[in-house]
Amino acid sequence: MGVLVAGGIRLLLAAALALMFSAGWTAAWAAEDAQRSVAAPKPVAATSRPARIATSVLANRPLIQGPLLSPDGKRVAGRVTAGGTEVLGIIDFSAPNPQLIKMGESWDLRWYRWAGNGAVLFSVGMMVPYFDSEAYQTRLLVYDLATGATRFIGGRSEGLIGDDLLWIDPAGKDLLLSYQKTIYDWPSVFRIDIATNQQQVVVRPYDNIWDWYADDQGVVRFGFGNYGYNRWQMVYRATEGEKFRPVVRARVTDDIAGYDAVRVIQGSDEGYMLDREEANGRYALFKFNFATRQRGELMFESPTNDIDSFDTAPDGKALLAAWYTDDRPRVHWFDPVMKSLQDDFDSAVGTRQASIVSRSRDEKIMLVHVGASNDPGAYYVFQKADGALRRFASVNEALSPRQLASTRYVHYQARDGLEIPAYLTLPLGRAARGLPLIILPHGGPYDIRDDGSYDAEVQFYANRGYAVLQPQFRGSGGYGKPFYEKGEGQWGRAMQDDLDDGMDWLAKDGVIDPKRVCIIGSSYGGFAALWGAARNPERYRCAATFAGISDLGRQLKYQLDFKISKRYRRDWRTTVKGADDFDLKTVSPLYTIAQLHVPILLMHGDKDQRVPYVQSSKFAEALRGAGKAYEFYSLAGEGHGFSTRENMQQWFDRLDVFLAKYNPAD
Repeated sequence: MGVLVAGGIRLLLAAALALMFSAGWTAAWAAEDAQRSVAAPKPVAATSRPARIATSVLANRPLIQGPLLSPDGKRVAGRVTAGGTEVLGIIDFSAPNPQLIKMGESWDLRWYRWAGNGAVLFSVGMMVPYFDSEAYQTRLLVYDLATGATRFIGGRSEGLIGDDLLWIDPAGKDLLLSYQKTIYDWPSVFRIDIATNQQQVVVRPYDNIWDWYADDQGVVRFGFGNYGYNRWQMVYRATEGEKFRPVVRARVTDDIAGYDAVRVIQGSDEGYMLDREEANGRYALFKFNFATRQRGELMFESPTNDIDSFDTAPDGKALLAAWYTDDRPRVHWFDPVMKSLQDDFDSAVGTRQASIVSRSRDEKIMLVHVGASNDPGAYYVFQKADGALRRFASVNEALSPRQLASTRYVHYQARDGLEIPAYLTLPLGRAARGLPLIILPHGGPYDIRDDGSYDAEVQFYANRGYAVLQPQFRGSGGYGKPFYEKGEGQWGRAMQDDLDDGMDWLAKDGVIDPKRVCIIGSSYGGFAALWGAARNPERYRCAATFAGISDLGRQLKYQLDFKISKRYRRDWRTTVKGADDFDLKTVSPLYTIAQLHVPILLMHGDKDQRVPYVQSSKFAEALRGAGKAYEFYSLAGEGHGFSTRENMQQWFDRLDVFLAKYNPAD
């Protein structure tokens, strides 16, 4: 067993599951790993062209994603792969098999949290009829580890949002949940006994207040909502016995100072929040007085990017950490012990990145992910008692970093002078001259960005010989308010220009051949791919989309339940559409098919509840009617992503044939 030592941290390079699990559970996962390894190509030198990696290997699902330790550190909750399908699972380090939590096929798993050591709360969502249209409905459920029973938490006829969890008792006895008793009421806040679902109203409906927030002791302290036309308000109280009073009323166009990320200290008007720096427009971490609305001391900022989130110590008083992304995800630890530990992890893993993803309440046990852009990596269990990182689960055991291409963080200038960040991945074993290119815009598009970590789709294209450009076009998250605002009302317009300008930049430097470019994306990225092919067919040889948007007006109507931007509180319609008189049909691929002259590949899950399946099926019908070259593949039972290895492999297989036909790399 290989061991690296740095600052007392021992990284055990060989799998050490036998030290952590019983034989039955270890054997089950070993069998999964063996199956994954069958088609793995042999590692090759980075200076030569790597062997073609099988799509079945690239499409391997991680054994676990998003792992969360229980408070006592004895169990892990996460999305686990069982029988080739992704489900929510609970792994007990002392038990032979995981507990798998199944839900109806119509439900999406959104998030999950521990409620003490004996229960897991999880949110689900589904599309439901809503008046004369459809909308996305969320609900909260609890899984009891002792009985294996799953049941709903909350009411029976509440409004669309039923998973607005404000606080969980550390012992797992009760929680605070905000929801509308009916669709005609403003939300109330209920204290709910997790074991019995018995409820007590702690905050009654307050006109126009939609979002409530609690402190670390479970006292609801403030709320936000609309106030008249194009205005917002904040109400506040210092203690549980006080009445709420309005402390802010302002225009929607005014900043709301990042109230989606706040911590207020129990028994005090003081707390912490993210607020925008006036000088650079980026979000930083400040002290804040919620009674006077006075911003205090600057606690931390990034020199280049927004602070995304932060956390406090269990008592809610001292800051623990702040997270942000520049060229890659990063953490700033305020706690000196955690900072020292992070430094030791970083030294132990060298050029790879070590991220602490979960901790037990006493911080004696932690889960750490170690990986890189060219390394799927693995999750390790760290125990302070012996200072060792023991491998818990690989993300894709069948892949070696020597087979995979590294991703670089780059910048280029858009036509209006705006600097656009991007990630560039060049294929191994090929000169960086005249390469075929895949432009791969991310989804979202707002408040979302790529981060340069391992991406199976990027590696698929690079392995096939393509350069891959991932532009962080205007409106992408994490780059400050001015960058965000330049993307407002720019779907299909300046946001699209940024993609084309990235292509021109690479062509000018001779890295790519501008006559060998295909644009591919998912969700919003799928819209950008379809619109790019229609708007500028002379630029692209082909376009492909998974769960792409073809009709902006239809999608906007469907998404109006997401009507407010979390960070900037802007109206969603204005953010997408821009001017009231702008006709979205002029930038919708469905209504501009006559402009399309390149082949299109479409794939969509028929249970997608984020971008409805009709967005692709209607577009395919229109393509067929117009006599355009296209391929359309439906994934039965799939949602807004790939939940099985087979579905992801089918995406790669279809792309393999499609690209070889219309934009071959050789």
